[in-house]
Amino acid sequence: MTPLYDRDGWIWQDGEWREWREAKVHLFTHTLHYGMGCFEGVRAYAGATGTHLFRVAEHTRRLAESAHALDVPLPFSEAEIITAQRECLSKNGLSNAYLKPTVFLGAEGLGLRAQGLTTHVMVAAWDLGPYISPQAATHGLRALTSSWARHHVNISLCRAKTSGHYVNSMLALNTAVKAGFDETIMLDPEGYVAEASAANVFLLRDGVLHTPEVTSCLQGITRDSVIQLAQQVLGIEVRERRITRDELYTADEAFLTGTAAEILPLRELDGRRIGVRAGAPPAREPISQDSVTAQLQGLYRQAVRGELEEFKHWLTPA
Repeated sequence: MTPLYDRDGWIWQDGEWREWREAKVHLFTHTLHYGMGCFEGVRAYAGATGTHLFRVAEHTRRLAESAHALDVPLPFSEAEIITAQRECLSKNGLSNAYLKPTVFLGAEGLGLRAQGLTTHVMVAAWDLGPYISPQAATHGLRALTSSWARHHVNISLCRAKTSGHYVNSMLALNTAVKAGFDETIMLDPEGYVAEASAANVFLLRDGVLHTPEVTSCLQGITRDSVIQLAQQVLGIEVRERRITRDELYTADEAFLTGTAAEILPLRELDGRRIGVRAGAPPAREPISQDSVTAQLQGLYRQAVRGELEEFKHWLTPA
């Protein structure tokens, strides 16, 4: 795999286009030392009518809101950042891509007061390739409940997608991976299910979808897309509420959602096979195409490629 720093292409940085290898920052960049910054992950998909950014307005709004919550002034409008993302695709000749708009503080000084610092904004795009093995999307993930708790609502900004938050996610995920699992499920400080390392959690029980309320977990845009698809296309009730880990053990189905992950089945948690009561297939077999998880995977693939007329407003042409 080619290192990200050694590629041909262009990166938008502070309103200018820089050659990929020349897009650099100083070692005293404040965000490198303290984690005070925010970012988004945005996907672009090729469809029958060309390449489109998926829900880029919602992603860019969240980026601006994250910066505002951090009290970091944003020197570009949301419209300018959306334009940069569209141009980033065409300038790099990309049709299917992952984009990472990022806001970070400059190298004018260090210290917790973060005063007199320049706000920088960048947009990069590249072909993500398979985010996770194709088998994971059909057979599901094995997860471990983490001993690392998700953030309390008064410890950090749970609605903001901030750079520093992801230390918490990496600690949890790397512990699970070292133990032989694919993913981790994180609980909030009171012991209720929050989210996976970088994805929201859903479970199906008796025909109703349940997902943790947005307190200590991120208000995911893929999460919102799945809720709308489930309600409006499949006619499934969705409840946002507190969920205990044993509800995941005994769910009929469970899955994770995220921009990079899209929709991934969760087949096992803490050694318990999910969906046994509902007749889940053996671990070596793919999930049933009649399952709600598989139906939502199909609908999501259609939506991101502009094949669902009622959801074409989610797409922005590149």
